[in-house]
Amino acid sequence: MFSVYVPSETSLKKAEVADPAALPEAAVWIDLVKPTASEDHAVERLAGIAVPTREDMQEIEISSRLYIENGARYMTATLMCHSDTDMPRTTAVTFILTGHRLVTVRYDEPKPFALVENKLARSCAAGITGEMVLMELLDAVIDRCADILERVGADVDQVSHDIFEPEEERHGHAKQYSQILQAIGRKGDLTSKVRESLVSIGRVVTFLSAVMEGVKWSKDMREQLKTMQRDVASLTDHASYLSNKITFVLDAMLGVVNLEQNNIIKLFSVMAVVLMPPTLIASIYGMNFKAMPELEWVHGYPYALVLMVAAAIVPYFIFKWKKWL
Repeated sequence: MFSVYVPSETSLKKAEVADPAALPEAAVWIDLVKPTASEDHAVERLAGIAVPTREDMQEIEISSRLYIENGARYMTATLMCHSDTDMPRTTAVTFILTGHRLVTVRYDEPKPFALVENKLARSCAAGITGEMVLMELLDAVIDRCADILERVGADVDQVSHDIFEPEEERHGHAKQYSQILQAIGRKGDLTSKVRESLVSIGRVVTFLSAVMEGVKWSKDMREQLKTMQRDVASLTDHASYLSNKITFVLDAMLGVVNLEQNNIIKLFSVMAVVLMPPTLIASIYGMNFKAMPELEWVHGYPYALVLMVAAAIVPYFIFKWKKWL
């Protein structure tokens, strides 16, 4: 399907088009969502461009993602989708600037598109063009990445608190380390996807800054591009910082798990050492040889019990004195 947006006096209106062949000439933004072949051909005839296929959009070479063809500027970026769910993913979105018209091609629903559509439907600058819509979309994508990174940072801080919380805050039950490890894995995966998106957006902004030298863009748009470049650079650095922090938290979590396992093994080792002398004493007096002199001793049984208790207590206090417990 596709959506066509036509400017009015104070807003950008979504035009209802029943026939793809009858696209309005005044359209400044054509949004193709999972387009069919007929929709591709209709947009190609109207805008004079070649709409890339989904396979073309998946190419990772810079030359296949950022290029100029027949005067149109093609820019493909990787955007985040479903970042609020347990299964976030990325999707390729192509922005095509031809004249003063913007064509977007996508096969998913990145949230910035809905935000920009609602914003421009309420109000927009007079004489809005495709370049201005593109700037709004890129700005919304960057803001969305910033929001995701802020949420990831808060979640990682909470996970760190759960790992290093004081002993008295553990209310009598073992912490769910598997859940913490899953949370760390999800945050690491989300951060890597956001960083991938920021890198691709940074390339798009750099490409725009290079190709706009021969285009008469307003001073405000040039300043906005510079601001975007700074924002992308700072957010990329912050994503790298979060990745390092997540790696540290993961290492700490694995260290805590190893400590817990070592404590359990140490407990079993101490119990084995404590019970070894009593077991030895009991096994000696359980041999039942006829010539054993203690067999006829009246106080032999309580003596053996006292000896076994003493043999268990002495190693225990030795371990406590050595601070091994």
